[in-house]
Amino acid sequence: MLRPERMSKVSVTGSKRVIDEVIETAYDHHSLHVTDYEDDFEGFEPGSSLEGAADVNERLVTVRSLGSILEVEPGDAGPTGVLDDAELQAELETVRERVNELTDERDELRDRVREIDDEIDRMEPFAELGIELDLLRGYDSLEVVVGEAKADAVEDALATAEDVRAFEVFSGNGVVAAFAYPEEDAEEGVLQDALVGVDIAILEVPDADASPADYVSELETERDEFETELADVEAEIESVKQDAAGFLLRAEEQLTIEAEKKQAPLSFATTDNAFVAEGWIPTPTYDDFAAALDDAVGDHADVEELERAEFTPDGHHNEAVHDADGHEAATDGGHEVSDDKPPVVQDNGFLANPFEVLVRGYGRPKYMEFDPTLLVFLTFPMMFGFMIGDVGYGVLYAAIGAALYWKFDDALEDMGAIAIWAGLWTVLFGIMFGGDLFGQHMISTPFSKGVAPGASEFALAWLVFSVLFGVLHLNVGYLLAFVGTSQRHGLKHAVYEAGSWLLLLNGIWAWIFSTHVEGMKPGFLFESITVVTGIPFAGLPQTVGFVGLAAALVGAVLLGIGEPTELVEVLSPIVNVVSYARLMAVLLAKAGMAVAVNLLAFGAYVGEDGGFHYIFTPEHLEYVRGHPESYDLVFGGMTTSPDMTAVGLVAGVLVAIVGHIVVLLLGITAAGIQGVRLEYVEFFGKFYEGGGKPYTPFGYDREYTASE
Repeated sequence: MLRPERMSKVSVTGSKRVIDEVIETAYDHHSLHVTDYEDDFEGFEPGSSLEGAADVNERLVTVRSLGSILEVEPGDAGPTGVLDDAELQAELETVRERVNELTDERDELRDRVREIDDEIDRMEPFAELGIELDLLRGYDSLEVVVGEAKADAVEDALATAEDVRAFEVFSGNGVVAAFAYPEEDAEEGVLQDALVGVDIAILEVPDADASPADYVSELETERDEFETELADVEAEIESVKQDAAGFLLRAEEQLTIEAEKKQAPLSFATTDNAFVAEGWIPTPTYDDFAAALDDAVGDHADVEELERAEFTPDGHHNEAVHDADGHEAATDGGHEVSDDKPPVVQDNGFLANPFEVLVRGYGRPKYMEFDPTLLVFLTFPMMFGFMIGDVGYGVLYAAIGAALYWKFDDALEDMGAIAIWAGLWTVLFGIMFGGDLFGQHMISTPFSKGVAPGASEFALAWLVFSVLFGVLHLNVGYLLAFVGTSQRHGLKHAVYEAGSWLLLLNGIWAWIFSTHVEGMKPGFLFESITVVTGIPFAGLPQTVGFVGLAAALVGAVLLGIGEPTELVEVLSPIVNVVSYARLMAVLLAKAGMAVAVNLLAFGAYVGEDGGFHYIFTPEHLEYVRGHPESYDLVFGGMTTSPDMTAVGLVAGVLVAIVGHIVVLLLGITAAGIQGVRLEYVEFFGKFYEGGGKPYTPFGYDREYTASE
């Protein structure tokens, strides 16, 4: 699980006479990750598409265009089946003609409705004036301007105009109509010249004889008629969609498959008479793949396993491999025409598989790297659950996750599974913390989150245990780095690059938890372990502290020899581990928020036992107030006051509901982000880079069609 699936590089060499059969067989087997020929092998050149590829691509474009126009969705699919090529071509032409006819008609009607709407909008200013349209044009001796402007500004401009003998201005809601009688010797356009300095937006008078109101009414009637026709056309398009959706989905899938097959030779190396196709295949499937090709074309094609990729820096291994007949192949790779890294097939099992989405968020593992998915599965939901630690919130997280898991596919489905695991761990820690149910202790346990009065020692204890978890987590990361570096570069490099950090990490923290210079160290470092485990712990012996310092010194020396530039980060094992204190910080923050919500809504008191208890009824509050010698009232609460009205009661309940929803949502962001950060920054940074190539086997997972 910590390694990707073993991959083999294979070469398929054959006569061009059987290239169609080879492509069909490889496509149906759906296991060969084909690599592109890079035109760097003497005597070979990139292949060309098979005959008919252009026609298939053209039809595929048509099908996808029709699907987009009709807004076909996967849910519109009908029963699966096989489409005969002639049947596909005939039905596609029928659907295309009908859809084009209807969409052209729909577009024409939409344009007409849009034009009418624009004309109605253009008529609104004239309706505000209340003047007949024929009175605003057609004069021989008068000039008329209609526009949006201030009437006073227009009148002032016309009053001072030299070439205007008389004028009249009408206005309504910001629209003015100005009539001017020019002087006898004035040139045409006097009115507009007079308004040059006025802020006016001139409007064109519509060519209509009716009143503005009547004209708008005529336009609205015409628009209603076009909209009725448009609705009929859209209904017909929807009917065509219902009839053709299943066909279009099947046709798109079938044409996509045909196009991929016909374009496959573009990745091959070819000569006039032969071809070579290379790619990667999961090693366990090689024999079956070779047998399938042998059954299909016999001796007309030869399959060779060029190499069996090892987890080395270049992804290659020089062990002897074999061809399809079991004969040992050349260790130089036989007919190898490309040099590329193997793709990655992550194999993490049913339970851990959803957590691959978190790993790929950082970067898909390289073939030579350890795949950290299993470790993320073991640690991320546990950290999340610890930071929230509440049965109520945990159940809700799991319920949200279940809804995502069952309703969606792909990444959201994986996120749903992650939420379920996070919710389950939240419930487990909630039980450990006293059966916390939305901040309310339901059972008695030896543990507390540390936010209640008198429980501060637990807050410090969880700080210490967060740090100890960090030490353990980082040890795993450095150990993986040690093993990986040893396999790739040898033991010497592993000692310098990873062993040095292991010595520094464990040496420094062994000294911190030892009794050496005990007076300089806070007492809670040792007491916290006793608080949680019940086992008396006064610190590791001084001897262990001395050994730890010596180990850290040796680690620093090794680091200086192997990676001198990293000596400036010699204290990073302390910094990285302290970063895990955020686990305790989020735990206390979310617990404190839940307590604050309950305190505001219900009130609370500290009892004779020193415990923190909520108040849920007015009678209980009165009893607490009546016995101040036994109970220390913290807050009365919104819902428990004897003077509280029904409105106040409802308000208190709303505060409780909304407050816990806020805590729930903030828990997702705070605990989720901090957990991911610890995985990505602190943990992955020790041994993991990412950037691997995804495995995309040649083939297609059919959904709407059946193979012949």
